[in-house]
Amino acid sequence: MTHPFHTLCGRDFELVTFRQNWGEDRVYFYDDNERLRAISASWTSIGPADPFVVISGGRSSFRTADLLALVALIEQSQEGRDV
Repeated sequence: MTHPFHTLCGRDFELVTFRQNWGEDRVYFYDDNERLRAISASWTSIGPADPFVVISGGRSSFRTADLLALVALIEQSQEGRDV
């Protein structure tokens, strides 16, 4: 797993299957208790590297698209409020 905040970060699991569910690519594996689990494929090393991460070389914590989405969310939450 490559997502730095996931509880399974740094662990290796055998891939059972890879498919799209709930509008995103997911990987399926068996955990330590032999339960079938699924997590977002983007949190793993299975897919291609995020182009932003490659180009930024780790120098930025935020992608432009994510920052713009945050601005929109903040503006939406403040609509109708006397700020």
